[in-house]
Amino acid sequence: MSKSTMRPQPTPRLSVFFDARFTRTRHHDGISRYGSCLLTALLRAVEGTEIDVTAIISDEAQLALLPHCPWVRLNDPTSPAEVAVAAKLNALGADVVFSTMQTMGSTGRRYGLILTVHDLIYYSHPQPPGDLPLPIRLLWRAYHLSYVPQRILLDRADAVAAVSETTKDLIAAHRLTRRPVSVVSNAAEVTASAARTVNRHAAKTLIYMGAFLPYKNVESLIRALAHLPGWTLHLASRIEGRREAQLRRLVPDRAKVVFHRGISDADYARLLDEATALVTASQEEGFGLPVIEAMAQGVPAAVSDIPIFREIAGDAAEYFDPTDPRSIAESITALTDEQTWAQRSEAGRAQSQVFDWDQSAEALVGLIRSVDARRRSAG
Repeated sequence: MSKSTMRPQPTPRLSVFFDARFTRTRHHDGISRYGSCLLTALLRAVEGTEIDVTAIISDEAQLALLPHCPWVRLNDPTSPAEVAVAAKLNALGADVVFSTMQTMGSTGRRYGLILTVHDLIYYSHPQPPGDLPLPIRLLWRAYHLSYVPQRILLDRADAVAAVSETTKDLIAAHRLTRRPVSVVSNAAEVTASAARTVNRHAAKTLIYMGAFLPYKNVESLIRALAHLPGWTLHLASRIEGRREAQLRRLVPDRAKVVFHRGISDADYARLLDEATALVTASQEEGFGLPVIEAMAQGVPAAVSDIPIFREIAGDAAEYFDPTDPRSIAESITALTDEQTWAQRSEAGRAQSQVFDWDQSAEALVGLIRSVDARRRSAG
C-alpha cells in the first residue's frame, strides 16, 4: 500500500478512573464537594475526546451527590481491602487513576496514578474528624506524627494535584514529594450575583459558616464581640451539643450569638443577603469555600491574614490577626463605612470568579495526558 493510501490510525481510548469514594451520602463536606464538582466539570471537558471517565464509588448512596456517568463499586477507602485496590483497577483496564485524596492503595498498579493533597492542617492540628471509626482515628493521628508516611504515599504516585497554590507551596516547603505537583484548584459552585442594590454596612450582622474544630478559631470571633457592641454573630453550621456549650461560655456580656445548628441553603442565602460580612478567624485553612461563596453573593469578607485567604480573596477582603479579638473587631468595623462596604462587595463579586471548575478540569485533563504519555514512553 502506498503512503498516500494509508489510513490514519484511530486515536487509542484513554480509560480514566476517578476515585469518588470520599463522597458523602447526604450532605457534602469539603472533600466530597471538591470531588463532585471536579468530576462534573471533567465530564464536560472530555466530551468528544479520547478520554473515557469512570467514577469509583464504595456506596451506591454516593451516586445521589455525583453527576451521572459510568461507575464501578469497589471497597471503602478506609477498609483493609484498600491494599488490594490496585489489582482490581488493573483488571478493569485503568490507564490513569485520579484520587481526590492521597491515601489510595497503589501496590502492584499498572496504571498512572494522580493523588490529591488538600492541605497540611492536621500536622499542626492533629485532631481527626469525629465521624471516623476509632481505629481510623488512631491511624490518622499516627500518620500525622511525621511527614514520612505522606512522602512515601506521594512518591508512589506519578503526579500530585494540589487544590491551591498555597498547598503547592507547602508541599515544596516540606519536601513532601519528588513527583511533579500541579494545581487543580478548588472553586465555588456559585456564579456571581448581580451587583448589590442594598448596602448592609449598618446591619451589624456577621455570619460564620464552617466546622468548629480548634484550628477554625471560632473562639476569637466570639471574643471580638466584646469590642462590637450591638452586633450579632450567626453560627450557621451544625454543631455538637458539647462544643456549643463550650462556646456559649465565652460569649461576652450583652453580646448576641445565634447557634443555628445547621441551616438550609435558602435560609443561609437569606442570612447572607442581610449580613454586613462573612467572617472566619481560621488559623489554617485548606481553601475557604464559604469565603468565595459569600463574595459571589456580594457579601464582604473579614478573614484571617493567612496565605490561603490572601490567595483566594486577594484585595477584596478585610484582613485581621486571628489571635487578636481587637484586630478582628477593627476589620469588621471598617465595613461599617458605606463606601468601603460597597467597594468590598463589588470587588468580592469579581474575585469570586477567579476560581472556576472548568479551568480546574482542563488542568486535570492536561495532567492526565502528561502522566499517561510519560508512562507509555517509559514502556
